[in-house]
Amino acid sequence: MDNMFNEPHSLAIRVWHWTFFAVVTATLVTVLLASTMFKTRNTIGLVQDQLQKKGVTVSTSQAQAVSHEFNDQLWNLHRIIGYVICGLLLCRLVIEFAQPSEEKLGVKLKRAMGFRPESTSDISQKQHYVRVKATYLVFYGLILVMALTGLGLAFEDNSLLKEWHIPIKKLHSLVQYFIYGFILLHLVGVIRADATRHKGLVSGMIHGKKQL
Repeated sequence: MDNMFNEPHSLAIRVWHWTFFAVVTATLVTVLLASTMFKTRNTIGLVQDQLQKKGVTVSTSQAQAVSHEFNDQLWNLHRIIGYVICGLLLCRLVIEFAQPSEEKLGVKLKRAMGFRPESTSDISQKQHYVRVKATYLVFYGLILVMALTGLGLAFEDNSLLKEWHIPIKKLHSLVQYFIYGFILLHLVGVIRADATRHKGLVSGMIHGKKQL
């Protein structure tokens, strides 16, 4: 049972995993900064104060134009990172089809579903494994929705997409909270597992070897 669940990870999966983690972290940071510190109304006063120190006095509307540009630059960066996420999703699909069958997510899930537990411990581990893998599928689905709605917002000048701008934006904003929740639960779960019964789980995603 333990050999089934202490899985090795291919180089492609490991590179994809950490690249995806870095890119998703970057997009979350841009959202956080654009929505708080660099939100237009939050920096108007700062622009006016800094220009005042240089002997330049500007109106609120003039300062707002400058502040809004900073905010726009962050959202532009967010959009670019979104394109990268779309590319990574395509790469993950290619990896799933290209890698050996025993390392494919679908095959692992089917193998776990067909496993016949011989003890209460085995039953518990099987249920946990299937639940974790199923959660990954849900996460990929959420990321896909996030990517598609993001593309809808990026190309909102299209006449068809313009009509759906509001619902697309609401869905895009809603899905992000589910993704935040998954990432938090994933980090807590991985750290907890690595510190208890599945030691070497994190390092295994780095060097690709099975846990001891």
